[in-house]
Amino acid sequence: MITAQIQTAAYLFAAILFILSLGGLSSQESAKRGVFYGIIGMAIAIISTVFGGDVHGQVYIIVAIAIASLIGITVARKVEMTSMPQLVAILHSFVGLAAVLVGFGSYLDPKTQSLIGSEHTIHLIEVVLGVFIGAVTFTGSIIAWGKLEGKITAKALAYKGRHLVNIILLLISIYLGVLFAAAPGTEGLIYLLVIAGISAFIGVMLVMAIGGADMPVVISMLNSYSGWAAAAAGFMLGNNLLIITGALVGSSGAILSIIMCEAMNRSFLSVIFGGFGNGPKGEATAMVGEVTSTSHQEVADLLKDANNVVIVPGYGMAVAKAQYPVHDLVEILQKQGKVVRFGIHPVAGRLPGHMNVLLAEANVPYDIVMEMDEINTDMTKTDVVMVIGANDIVNPGAEEDKSSPIYGMPVIQVWNAKKVIVMKRSMAVGYAGVENPLFYKENADMLYGDAKESVDKINTLLKS
Repeated sequence: MITAQIQTAAYLFAAILFILSLGGLSSQESAKRGVFYGIIGMAIAIISTVFGGDVHGQVYIIVAIAIASLIGITVARKVEMTSMPQLVAILHSFVGLAAVLVGFGSYLDPKTQSLIGSEHTIHLIEVVLGVFIGAVTFTGSIIAWGKLEGKITAKALAYKGRHLVNIILLLISIYLGVLFAAAPGTEGLIYLLVIAGISAFIGVMLVMAIGGADMPVVISMLNSYSGWAAAAAGFMLGNNLLIITGALVGSSGAILSIIMCEAMNRSFLSVIFGGFGNGPKGEATAMVGEVTSTSHQEVADLLKDANNVVIVPGYGMAVAKAQYPVHDLVEILQKQGKVVRFGIHPVAGRLPGHMNVLLAEANVPYDIVMEMDEINTDMTKTDVVMVIGANDIVNPGAEEDKSSPIYGMPVIQVWNAKKVIVMKRSMAVGYAGVENPLFYKENADMLYGDAKESVDKINTLLKS
């Protein structure tokens, strides 16, 4: 058994490790160290919690942890990098569901029922907030998973007046919360059940209406929701470490979401409330020009003659697992004395930092991976830009077409380079569902096919 003093000290040490973990994750160079701090901190937190509680329940908790760990390891090993956003969304839903269950369990616990006065009222408020936030996180994360998986269409429930409906439902939840707090004994259970149902529906409404281009922000925001849900569960359980951890996750997720919204020229409130005011203004602009295609040999010749090359990766690179041959391509070009850099858009892929993780996985040097603003200033000096599986993040319509749903979103201005090679399987639209005028520009050529196979062929030609 662990004494209360030792448990408190362990919680404090774990909290410090979590803060160091967040600090380490702020840069690519220190990310591994940050993950290590987080793992150690979580191990300390679990051990001190399990062995610092009721001795009669420890066996059940240890068995549950063992089973859950086995499931988690099995699932995580099978998940591809392309499905990582879906995995993150599902994990967020578990946190939300846990907060809901903790809320109901805490409310029905005889120990909490014995509380009186303001202490009892405060606890009931904690229960209501925990259940409300948890239910929103639970259903919102499931909808996010469905949209990322392609099982749910973006337009479902995205009707006019949904914001008014959400506000009315929120007011009803507040009123029911007052009735819940005033109900004696466990008679308020029915009110809590209705609040959980309403908040679950609000979670569906909020995420269902958000467009595909904003999904990375949604994943980040759901991460924040899960943190606040965990913090609420911490208040209900009287667990200080859970409160601290939840607050860290909630605040960092919200800050990241705000940063990403600024990078996309999106209103933070607009995104989290279901795309309010983000609709297109007028009819879509017709494409002008002709789409031209190229061959692997022609691309290899362009690269041989180029001095400055920029690679812009997107979700298509993740699908094709092309990051490894791309790493080889970089090494080949650098050995030939060429300057090679990557241009990373803040929302490339399906979750924050998706492309950075893929490139790091392939051991691409951090110092040649540039952010959008850094690479845009040098685009006019670039000889060749290779767009690998990206679409919306290089769409000039975001700057030129006011009718476009992504108008106003900063993009990587690849069309300012001397030559652009767009590697795609087909002319299909991107995740935002809009046409890309880049494909029709005179200095842009399409290289159709699987990205991995195409880069492998180009590498072979460059070596020969």
